[in-house]
Amino acid sequence: MSAKEIVKSFYKSDAFINPTIMKEYLHPDCILDWNSSTGFIQMDYKELINLTNDISRAYVRTKARISHIVEEGNMVSVRFSHYVKTIENPREEMFLAHIMIIWELKDNKLYRGYQISQVM
Repeated sequence: MSAKEIVKSFYKSDAFINPTIMKEYLHPDCILDWNSSTGFIQMDYKELINLTNDISRAYVRTKARISHIVEEGNMVSVRFSHYVKTIENPREEMFLAHIMIIWELKDNKLYRGYQISQVM
């Protein structure tokens, strides 16, 4: 599978709400640098798994609507809009954020991420 196919598969999966699936995609040495609307966050593998656990308690579904995806070697850039369905209201899909991320893959896993998000 190409780097682009791996990243696309990741965003189409339930990895954001399922730690078992998330672990399948993340490299054990994964680091994510995230410039969020609240400031800079750096997360490692363990922190990303913990975040997934937290998200799974609030949402029953997450969806990434990818508008752009570009691959160059083991680097993949993705631009998408992130939508969620909450446990309290599972019938209503809510917009969460616009996200742009560059992933570096290593051993066919997400290894190094550089993300910017904007909440509307």
